[in-house]
Amino acid sequence: MSITHLALSKLHAQPIANAPLPPRLEGLRRLAYNLYWTWHPRVISLFKRIDAHVWQAARNPVPVLSARADWSEFLDNPEFMAEYETVLGAFDRYMADETGHWYGRQRTATDRVASLRGPIAYFCAEFGLHEHLQIYSGGLGVLAGDHLKTASDLGLPFVAVGLLYRQGYFRQTIDAEGQQEHAYPHLLPEHMPLLRADDPVSGRPLRVSLEMPGRKVHVAVWIARVGRVPLVLLDTDIADNAYADRPITGQLYVRGREMRLHQELVLGVAGQRALRALGIEPGVFHLNEGHSAFMLVEQTREKCKAGTPFSSAIEAVRKSAVFTIHTPVSAGNEKFDANLVRRLTQPMLEGSGVELERVLEMGRGETGDPSMFDMTAFSLRMTNLSNAVSQLHARTANGTWKHVLGGREILGVTNGVHMGTWLGQSLRWLCEDEGISLEDLGSEEEQGNLQEHVAAIDAKKLWDGHQRQKLELFFFLRGRLRNMLARQGEGPEVLAELDKFLDPGVLTLGFARRFATYKRAHLLFTDEERLARLVWNPERPVQILFAGKAHPADRPGQKVIQSLFQKSRSERFRGRVFVIEDYDMRVGRFLVDGVDVWLNNPRRPLEASGTSGMKAAANGAPNLSILDGWWDEGYDGKNGWAIGGRDQNPDEGAQDRADAASLYDALEREVIPAYYQRDAHGTPTAWVGLMRAAMASSIWRFSTHRMLEEYFERMYLPTARGRR
Repeated sequence: MSITHLALSKLHAQPIANAPLPPRLEGLRRLAYNLYWTWHPRVISLFKRIDAHVWQAARNPVPVLSARADWSEFLDNPEFMAEYETVLGAFDRYMADETGHWYGRQRTATDRVASLRGPIAYFCAEFGLHEHLQIYSGGLGVLAGDHLKTASDLGLPFVAVGLLYRQGYFRQTIDAEGQQEHAYPHLLPEHMPLLRADDPVSGRPLRVSLEMPGRKVHVAVWIARVGRVPLVLLDTDIADNAYADRPITGQLYVRGREMRLHQELVLGVAGQRALRALGIEPGVFHLNEGHSAFMLVEQTREKCKAGTPFSSAIEAVRKSAVFTIHTPVSAGNEKFDANLVRRLTQPMLEGSGVELERVLEMGRGETGDPSMFDMTAFSLRMTNLSNAVSQLHARTANGTWKHVLGGREILGVTNGVHMGTWLGQSLRWLCEDEGISLEDLGSEEEQGNLQEHVAAIDAKKLWDGHQRQKLELFFFLRGRLRNMLARQGEGPEVLAELDKFLDPGVLTLGFARRFATYKRAHLLFTDEERLARLVWNPERPVQILFAGKAHPADRPGQKVIQSLFQKSRSERFRGRVFVIEDYDMRVGRFLVDGVDVWLNNPRRPLEASGTSGMKAAANGAPNLSILDGWWDEGYDGKNGWAIGGRDQNPDEGAQDRADAASLYDALEREVIPAYYQRDAHGTPTAWVGLMRAAMASSIWRFSTHRMLEEYFERMYLPTARGRR
């Protein structure tokens, strides 16, 4: 058996709730308990046919199975049974294939991959796989989820490690004054496609422990299957723990610094111990952000305890690991008080031979402050290779961390998105009709063929497909807005007028991301009179959609949301500007599928990547963006528009005004005229050309397919070879 499937074969796990199924339909359980369904629409459609109401409420197939007692109507339905067998057959072939995928072809063509003697272990604090599994907050988690799905599609030997946050990330509501309110869900593993991992030795449910001051913290191990990739999720909310320790893995990005450090110790230390307990020996360790850096400390402890001198152990650990840095913003790079790190890590390192003070010294940041332990600095020093998530970000990161890097370079591996997840259904069908396979996008050398395939899509079909996705977006948004306004106490007349808004014939801009102040969501409102003239132009109107959350501790970001909401309800902008609450993966899919233009205007160079714009581009929505993150390399003059240039004014106010003027000029002179120019049949042929250019320039180049191949060639293989 190849190591592609070795990690999965070692994992024995059982669902907590085992709904009875007829033998002929037992395959539904395999489909339900593998997140393969999250990027294969036919599987979702199958479960919707079983019970659409339960699906709508839960948005995952496990409750659908549990809610059904009598299956006779499906067993006696030839159409359903034929579809079931077709879908299940496709899944089983996908899971069994060991040579037809990208990695299988690599192994067949060359022996250079033989140096990868174990799976890649990918550690991350959050994973965005689907909206129902709320263990993600935003871009980092969604990228991690896309990474796993693509690793599965490519057949890479892969295992991932994260935390099972029973309270997830907060659900956002907005009150009548525009203030963000926070509510935390309570996730029940028995209602989700999660399996409890078994101890390979005893056969009992697996748990691992870590030593903390005055006690041990016990950690349950769950498995989420993501196609061929197992995701190991760690959970402290178990009866074995004291009540004070059970909430450690409760909330994602909890505010308290001591609790956050506990979380990161569980992720790194318990994560490493869980892999050991499961019998998985990775060939390469990938730290996606610095949150899991204590995994490197735990590996050092293991080697020192086995008799390896500390310096040799450090060097051996460094050779096996790679690190991805994600943001140039200081608040996004985790730091802890060194005394707190010292106090919490001493018990687990005691008697091991690990020199704690030298570990703390390796965690000094770019300022050299000995009172702080910088997780990013430690990760940079303790890994073989490191990368930023766009080419511009690499230049920025190398400048920021040059005193830590010691002459080494942070590489640029630009992010991508998983096309099977983010391409809307109508455009997906058009692409598949033209021979574009979303599971296997081919090699870089074959991208000329992809360009030809996109160019071959009929203009009217492409426009009609986009309009269908736009209409679906608007039906969804009207329902979401109606619920929000009703909760805020608006009357029937106000609720009824929503049916008049969100006209699919009106040019629609989308802006959706975390509401950090540097992302400048307010930039469009720099000149409100000019903006009002744009949106209310009787011949060429514009409507604007905003969505996003601000962290509960980010008061300035919450004020941005409040200001935008109040403007959206003002007489000047009501009916043309909309703020959508509770931004999550589902809202994100509707937005990137349906908007006409994707707007992004961060303060350059603080946007490390910006993957939402890639998703919109793949759906034919040209970007209107600052030349930052991915757009700095993705913009080619034909696939969208640039706001401003690459020079930065040190006066932020002056830069904001200049960027706002550039934004207004682009809208008035280029974007709006192009959208409203139609041929005799009502098709905007020039605009469809922009759509094709956006799709052709993104479907491969800004896909996780390309990204994973680059990680493999530039990060994983060199590190694996260095370990031999």
